[in-house]
Amino acid sequence: MGVIDRFRDRLPVDDSTPVITLGEGDTPLIPSRRIGRELGIDLHFKFEGMNPTGSFKDRGMSVAVSKALEAGAGGVICASTGNTASSAAAYAARANLTAVVLCPAGAIAAGKIAQTRVVGARLLEVKGSFDEALESCLEIADGGMFTLVNSLNPHRIEGQKTAVFEIVEQLGGRHPDVISLPYGGGGNTVAYARGLDEEGARSRIVSAHAVERRTTLASAIRIAEPAHLAEVEALVADGRVEPVAVGDDEITRMWRDLASYEGIFCEPSSAAGLAALEHVRPEAGSTVVCVLTGHGLKDTEAVGRITAESVVVEPTVEAILAEVAR
Repeated sequence: MGVIDRFRDRLPVDDSTPVITLGEGDTPLIPSRRIGRELGIDLHFKFEGMNPTGSFKDRGMSVAVSKALEAGAGGVICASTGNTASSAAAYAARANLTAVVLCPAGAIAAGKIAQTRVVGARLLEVKGSFDEALESCLEIADGGMFTLVNSLNPHRIEGQKTAVFEIVEQLGGRHPDVISLPYGGGGNTVAYARGLDEEGARSRIVSAHAVERRTTLASAIRIAEPAHLAEVEALVADGRVEPVAVGDDEITRMWRDLASYEGIFCEPSSAAGLAALEHVRPEAGSTVVCVLTGHGLKDTEAVGRITAESVVVEPTVEAILAEVAR
């Protein structure tokens, strides 16, 4: 069951809306075994990398593509640093719609490009930044042939807010004290705030962005000019959101700790929210949910930055045990 069928009464759909789903949602909320204890908090990881295409984008894409099909769109278009690309391509394929995807040339993880290509999307690498690619998408979408499915499409935000409903359910009806998540374009921060509003919760949202937005190793949040900046700033002014800048060294360290301490392999940008918790230091004993937005298999090249290569040994017990003992 996807997010539309599960949360139909809380989404902008009706009986005439075709449901395009890949079974998104119902991602696990994993209690921390070690990091939470070290931070002195009741820490849980909402692992959105378990969505069909490996990222949180699938929640909003199900709603956005369903509504585009309902409106008679000829196709969908998006700019992407990777996850939106693979999600839009997959859901468009499911809906039998053309998908056009613009990505900054040479800046997208190979796994995400592969996902986008294999389902038949028209992938174009733009000689420029994500922001320039998005401007072109907006202009093309204004022509009426394609529906924009970036998070500027309000149906994306509606779908993404459903993660909050699941978190509350998985906590047995309790509202977390803090939700920490990465901040690239800001759409997910806005979506979580909306979901919390609808739940009547005032959880503190920690929104973690890279210190060097243009060049961060966390490619999924490599966005210099967040599309939802004004909305996020309004949430900050209202005391709902606390933006935190984290460095690549912090992101990398927490990415490694998530894997080696908790057994969770996420993409580097997902670890930004966890890195931010070291800055804000939630009150001891508080319930904290860290949103891990994408699976580690989305960006396997990055693993080379934090691990040694495998070792080739002779197929003998002696050689194997000798290497293990090093």
